[in-house]
Amino acid sequence: MHHCSYEHDHSHDGGQHDHSHGESDFQPNSLYDRVDHPNVVALNGTTPDFPKIIKPWHQRLDEAVSIESDADDQLIIRIPFTGSVKLRSILLKAGPGDETPTKLCIYPNEDNLDFNDVNYKKHAQEFDIPQSKEVGEYAVKPAKFSEVRSLTLFFPAAQGADNVRIYFLGFLGEWREVKDRPAVILYEAQANPADHEKIKGLDGATSNLGM
Repeated sequence: MHHCSYEHDHSHDGGQHDHSHGESDFQPNSLYDRVDHPNVVALNGTTPDFPKIIKPWHQRLDEAVSIESDADDQLIIRIPFTGSVKLRSILLKAGPGDETPTKLCIYPNEDNLDFNDVNYKKHAQEFDIPQSKEVGEYAVKPAKFSEVRSLTLFFPAAQGADNVRIYFLGFLGEWREVKDRPAVILYEAQANPADHEKIKGLDGATSNLGM
């Protein structure tokens, strides 16, 4: 059985969960529109339209769509963003009951993490997940999530059921656009031997590298 490979933190400054949301259907600092939805990936998930669990805030209690683990009670979800994110919190609605994950392990910028990797790869932060019908907010440590291009979430086990189930994922934070600088490659239209210095000792000789 896989386990999160690093110590977890229950303290408030380490990100204690919080269920004290108001009833407003608007959530400031929501990153819903900054998720690269078509490229969300789930490992060991059964639902074809699982990216739809990343919903806008006003749909957070909708249970029409969920993702369920398949072969066992472990699940990995990878969420890419369309820019760089300074993550503040993860919002999660899971369960119900025994289908609730025991823990959530978070890995920023680990685009190829799989079930073998979680045996030895240290996660940035871990949370215990209580059984609840409400949306839990899990505040992350800002220093560990200041430049996030993607998030990988690992749910290592259910609380007694054969599978885990997730109904809603949301993210709060700040987003900024990242413009990758294009590589500039200069080509000569026609090489002129007179433009290149000769290497001493090779006048009149041919150099065959690798021979």
